[in-house]
Order: sequence, then C-alpha cells, then structure tokens
Amino acid sequence: MGIGFIGLGNMARAIIGGMLEQGIVSAQDICGSAKTRKTLDAVHREYGIEVNSSNAAVAAQSQTLVLAVKPQFLEEVIREIRDAVRPDTLIISIAAGKSLNWLEEAFGGKRKLVRCMPNTPALVGEGCTGVCVNGAVSEEETRYSLSLMESFGKASLVEERLMDAVGAVSGSSPAYVFMFIEAMADAGVAAGMPRAQALAFASQAVYGSAWLVLETGKHPGELKDMVCSPGGTTIEGVRVLEEAGFRGAVMNALLAAVEKSRKL
Repeated sequence: MGIGFIGLGNMARAIIGGMLEQGIVSAQDICGSAKTRKTLDAVHREYGIEVNSSNAAVAAQSQTLVLAVKPQFLEEVIREIRDAVRPDTLIISIAAGKSLNWLEEAFGGKRKLVRCMPNTPALVGEGCTGVCVNGAVSEEETRYSLSLMESFGKASLVEERLMDAVGAVSGSSPAYVFMFIEAMADAGVAAGMPRAQALAFASQAVYGSAWLVLETGKHPGELKDMVCSPGGTTIEGVRVLEEAGFRGAVMNALLAAVEKSRKL
C-alpha cells in the first residue's frame, strides 16, 4: 500500500482529496484508519479508499504514513503503531507543536520524519503548509512530501525553529480572519444590509484583497494607501482601527498562538 492515514478528519480528507484530484496516487493506493465506523464508512464512500479500524494494520502496510490526529492523542497513537511501522516508512506528522525530536523519541529511534503545518483553507484547495524534515529524509522524499502538500494549495520548506510561527501565521490566522469577516458582515447588517448579502460582500472583499497582495507583490501598506483618499471615508475607518489597537491586537493574538504551540 502506498499512503496510509492515521486519522480521517477534515485535514486528512483535504489531503486525500487533493492527492486524488491531482492524480498523485489512485484511491487503491490509499488506506486509512479512524475511531468510528461512521467516519470509516463516510470516507470510503466519498473517496473509495481502503479503510480499517486498526491503526497498526494501516501503519504496517504503508510506505508513507500520515499522522493526522490531534496533538493530545499523538503519543498514544504512536505507542500503538511504532512496532508495526517499517524502518523505511516515510512518516509525515501534521500535529501542531510536536517537534521532529519529539517524534523521533516517541518512535524510539531514528526514522524518516516530516513535520507539516497545513491550514483549514486546504479544505477548498487553497491551503498554505509549512514543511520541515529530519536528516534521515532524502531530497527526493522531501520533494515528494512537498508535492503531497501542494496538492491542496501552497507548500514551503522552512526551518523547524519557525514552525510555531508558521502555525500561528497560516494555521491559526484563518480563525481570526473569519472573525474579521463576521464583524464586517455585522456592521453591514447594522447599516441596513441583508445578512446574506453583507456576508457575501465582506467575504469577497477579503478574498479579493488577499489575491491583490499575492498578484501584485505590493506591500499591504501601499495597497492600503491606494484605498485611502485624503479626508475620505476609508481613512476615517483606519483612524478608528488604529485608536482601537487593531494591529497590536492581531500581533498579540498570533504571538499568543506561537507561545501556546511551544508548550504543546
């Protein structure tokens, strides 16, 4: 079997869907395990992959093994599968806060280890994933790991010391962006717009603004200045945001997420 997944939650499904859509592997080359029969049946129906209730069975037959469980459950899962994992298996973890050294110790020896930090936009093929590897992973395996992550968005190789920052800037930040969109929509409703219309306008404004940054390569500050006419409505709103400590609040939120990740 080619690729196995321990855990079949939203992120695992995003990876599976991306790989299948990009033709990296076929459904026959993917297997996965999950706690509940309901999840196993749902994933099998949606993607046509082999499913199994045994984590160890999936681990034993996988050349590449993706650990897609929450950080608090990872140690228990590794204890369950480490004797079943073959020595040459490429192990990819997407658990936040668990370092390559931690993974190596948990597996009880030198392994081919890849640590990834994807984010929720992966669910719609627009993910952004940080990737780091240990010394046992070859250049070819590194490229392969990146190709898996690129099947559902963008992926970049980063130094492991930056992974907590990556987790905050790309992993946690969608939640804050959703809060921003919700607040914009609420303001639209307060100003008389229907809820659905306000939400659609706010969402498209955020999407288009992000795309403008990526496409033009211009600094966000420069793009902001392009929107702000002298004495106009936009600069008045900017003034209020600055008075409320908008930038500082965003920075503090991300730095708090970084610190939390370091403690996991």
